Amino acid sequence: MRTRPEHDALGVIEVPAERLYGAGTARAAANFPFASPMPWPVIAAMARIKAAAARVNGRLGLLPSEVAASIARAADEIAGGALRDEFPLSVFQTGSGTSSNMNLNEVIANRCAQAAGQPLGGKRPAHPNDHVNLCQSSNDVFPSATQIAALIAIRDDLDPALLALAAALRRQAAANADVVTVARTHLQDATPIRYDQVFDAWAAQIDGARAALDDAARALCDLPLGGTAVGTGTARHPAFAPLVIADLGDALALPLREARDHVAAQGARDAVVQASAALRGIAIALSKVANDLRWLASGPRAGLGEVRLPAVQPGSSIMPGKVNPVICEAAIQACIQVVGNDAAIALAGLGGLGSLLQLNVAMPVMARNLVEQIDLMTVAARILAEKAVDGLVVDRARCADLVAKDLALCTALAAVIGYDRASELSKLALAEDRTIRDVALAAGVLPAEELDRLLDPRRMTEPGLGGGD
Repeated sequence: MRTRPEHDALGVIEVPAERLYGAGTARAAANFPFASPMPWPVIAAMARIKAAAARVNGRLGLLPSEVAASIARAADEIAGGALRDEFPLSVFQTGSGTSSNMNLNEVIANRCAQAAGQPLGGKRPAHPNDHVNLCQSSNDVFPSATQIAALIAIRDDLDPALLALAAALRRQAAANADVVTVARTHLQDATPIRYDQVFDAWAAQIDGARAALDDAARALCDLPLGGTAVGTGTARHPAFAPLVIADLGDALALPLREARDHVAAQGARDAVVQASAALRGIAIALSKVANDLRWLASGPRAGLGEVRLPAVQPGSSIMPGKVNPVICEAAIQACIQVVGNDAAIALAGLGGLGSLLQLNVAMPVMARNLVEQIDLMTVAARILAEKAVDGLVVDRARCADLVAKDLALCTALAAVIGYDRASELSKLALAEDRTIRDVALAAGVLPAEELDRLLDPRRMTEPGLGGGD
C-alpha cells in the first residue's frame, strides 16, 4: 500500500496515499480499533456546522473568501452523503469526539487541496485547524452535531412514523367501535370494554409519548456551539455563534438557539439525557401496543384469539402452518434495546463517569445510542402500523362469545342486589359453567327484563351505577 507522510504535534505518521484524512485520523484508527463506526448522521451534522462556520468566518473577514467558499463546498458535499469511506473511526474514542472532529477537518482540508490542484496533506489552501476549525472546538462542535442529528431524525423520521401509527390505531377504533369484548385486569376477566376504547387508548399512549419527545426536542435546540474549549468562548469571534446558529437554523428549518449557559451545556449533556428518556417513554408505549396485540392474537385456538394479525411469514421450521406475531416481537426487541441505550446514556451523563468538571467525556457513546434509539423507534412504529395494525381483523364472533360468558358482568348487579349476593352468583356460574344471566334468572333475583337491561355489555362500557343510573 502506498503511503504519504503526514505531520502533527506528535511527529510524522504514514497515511494511505489515496485517503483524504490525515495524521489525526490515522492515529485514532490505530488507537481505537473498535468495530462500531461513528453514526453517519452525526458526521453529516458536523459537516453542516463546518459549512456554516466557513460561510460566517468568510463574512466576518476571518477567512479569505475563496478559502471560506472552498471549505463550505467540501463540507456541503460531505453533508450530502459523499466521501463516506473517509470516516473510519469508531464511536469508542476520545470522549469529546475530538478524533471525529479532526477526521472531518482533515478530509475537508484535503478536499479543498484536491479542488485547488494541491498535494494531499499539504494543508493548502485550507489548514484543518487554522481554517476548517476556526472559532470552534471539538468540545462544542461534537455535542452540537449530536443534537442537530437527533433533531433532524426526530422531525423527518420518528415523528411521522408515530403519527402514522396513531392514525392506524384510530382507524381500527372507528372500524370496530361496535365490538364489545372482555377487558382483563391481572390477566383475569374484568368488565366489558369496546374495541374503539382499546385502540383509542393505545393511540393516546402514543400521543403522550410524542408530547414528551416534543418537549425534549425543544431542549435539543439549545446548541453548545460557541463555547469552544470549556464553554467560555475563548478563541472565537463574539458574533460567530449567533451567526452560525442562525445559518444552520435557516438551512435546516429548525428553531435552533444558542445555549444560555455554555459551561453547563458542555460540562453536562442534560438535553441528550432528557431526549433519551423521552425515547425510552416511546419504547414503553410501543411495547405496550405490541405486547397487547400479541396477547390478543394468541392462539389461534388455545389462546385469546380475539385479533388476527396479518400473516407476514411462516412461523416455524418444524410446525407446518404456524404463524407467529413476528412484527410485534421485532418491535418489542427494538424497545428493549432502546431501554438499554437509555441506561447507557444516563450513565454517560452521570457526574463522575461522563460529566467531569467543564466537559462531558462520554459524548460519542451518547451520540451513537441516541441516534440508534431514534432509528429503532422509527422502524418499530412504522412496521407496527404497516404490518400489524393496518391489516389486523377483530374476531367479532369470538368477542361476542367471550362477553356472553364474562363472569364480571355480575358487577352490574352488585349495585342492585349487593356485592355479596352478586359474588355468590359469580361463583355458582363458574362452578356450573353457566352465564351470569342464567344463574341470576334461575335464582329469581330480578325479572328477566331487568336482568337484560343491567347485563347489557355495551351499557357497561360507559359510566353508570347499575340499577340507579
